[in-house]
Amino acid sequence: MEQRHERIRLLDILRGFAILGTLGTNIWIFTHLGDLSYLTTYAYTGWWELDDLLRMIVLFLVNGKMLGLLTIMFGVGMEMKFQQAKSAGKAWPGVYMWVLLILLLEGLLHFIFVMEYDILMSYGITGMIAAFIIRGGDRAISITMKVIGSVHVIVIIGMLLLGLMGANMSLGNFDQVAALYQGGSWLEQIQYRLTHFLQLRLEPIFVIPLNVFLFLLGVRLMRSGVFAPDENGQQQRGKLLKLGIYAGVPLNLLIFIPGGIFDMPVRYLFAPFLSLGYIAIVGKMIQYDRWDRLWRLLEKAGKMSLSCYVMQNVIASVLCYGWGLALGGKLNSLTIIAIWIEISVFQLWFASRWLQVFKLGPMESVRRRAVGIFQSR
Repeated sequence: MEQRHERIRLLDILRGFAILGTLGTNIWIFTHLGDLSYLTTYAYTGWWELDDLLRMIVLFLVNGKMLGLLTIMFGVGMEMKFQQAKSAGKAWPGVYMWVLLILLLEGLLHFIFVMEYDILMSYGITGMIAAFIIRGGDRAISITMKVIGSVHVIVIIGMLLLGLMGANMSLGNFDQVAALYQGGSWLEQIQYRLTHFLQLRLEPIFVIPLNVFLFLLGVRLMRSGVFAPDENGQQQRGKLLKLGIYAGVPLNLLIFIPGGIFDMPVRYLFAPFLSLGYIAIVGKMIQYDRWDRLWRLLEKAGKMSLSCYVMQNVIASVLCYGWGLALGGKLNSLTIIAIWIEISVFQLWFASRWLQVFKLGPMESVRRRAVGIFQSR
């Protein structure tokens, strides 16, 4: 029983770490009023400018990496639910399909009312696909990962080759979007998201193959004992650390080459290597008792990761958009980093306080009740 507790604790800490790190990417979108060019190197102004350098250092650490880690953790969570259903002799996916449908609905509402770059909808669809694959056993998982992984690699490498051949890698002009988020009302922003629904959902659709791969990778990592506190777990995490250092770091350093050529390969192909390295690093660091207070706080945030994800985006919207404090477009990189840290610290404090009173986060509680309603029918 103690071993199970330690495993679950590591998983919650990793979820908390990933959620706060995800804001490290999204904060640049909020503070620059929806201008995605600040996540790329296409129009880079020069490596000697401190403001740009600070932004790129943060993005090197988090852009795609935390999303990759979060996706893997969703796969781990699905594997735990699968094993619970299997042990109880229940049908799979069974009730879990309701969880995924509710997640899809939560993502839709989050997209409409909060942020157009929501990831929950993609996770809901990905989970539905992956849930049936894992029911087919290890062989089905292995074949799917090989096929879907190969297709994804071919697509990204093809895009890289097009960039090297001189293709335009710009994401387009975001002046109208920035003007909307700077001066438009909340209702006007909602209208924009609804009228541009398909256009704004292209990335979540595009990454479904990658997400399926990472979901299944999370399943395999869980089955191999990566998250266990025993000697096997330590050895497995040691391999992930080497993969992160020797493959993840150099490949992700390509983001510092301007021109936009490596923007997509880094985010959609190389970033997960560093995500795996983060699993090993966090797994090693939690052994240091002097930082136990930090691990406890991250654990709490991980237990209510859905609530924290939505909350951080609501807070950032209020701070940056014109209908709120209207800070967007007025901040330098150092200030943006400080805001990211301040929101993260607040969420660590809030999650700790909330779970002293309640067993679940607010959105986690609503989801459990909703699943209970569907299950009882």
